[in-house]
Amino acid sequence: MNLYGVTGWKNCGKTGLMERLVAEFTERGLTVSTIKHAHHSTDVDQQGTDSHRHRMAGASEVVLASTHRIAIMQELRGAVEPPLSELLARLSPVDLVLVEGYKREPHPKIEAHRAVAGQPLIAPQDPNIRALASDVPLDLDRPVFDLDDTTAIADFIAAELML
Repeated sequence: MNLYGVTGWKNCGKTGLMERLVAEFTERGLTVSTIKHAHHSTDVDQQGTDSHRHRMAGASEVVLASTHRIAIMQELRGAVEPPLSELLARLSPVDLVLVEGYKREPHPKIEAHRAVAGQPLIAPQDPNIRALASDVPLDLDRPVFDLDDTTAIADFIAAELML
């Protein structure tokens, strides 16, 4: 599977860029999956649902299946968070996996940057960041795209991965 990341600091436009890239690549006829890293505790299940009750009773894994989707929830219950490579191995084959977050992983990435966030660039210290998507012009040793130019960013990723 082809893998490409979108990284950057909080409030720099990662999720919006991910959303636009998924739409762009699927419009081009590619199958796309995503992995999103969260730094906070998150729960996609709702209190009171049967699946939530199963988890709260102690189930290690709960599969929720319907005619529209399947959700597999796994409780770590103190275990170490699995590495990105293990999560990738769980995915069904697709043309492209887009990864949001995972700053320190060695896969190719594009950094989302918004000046208003006031954060330093990650790219100068990370050779895995192949380009930047920014709301302001930047003078760097790699391509810089307008944060909203989804087509150009997708073209760059497609060329990098030979899609």
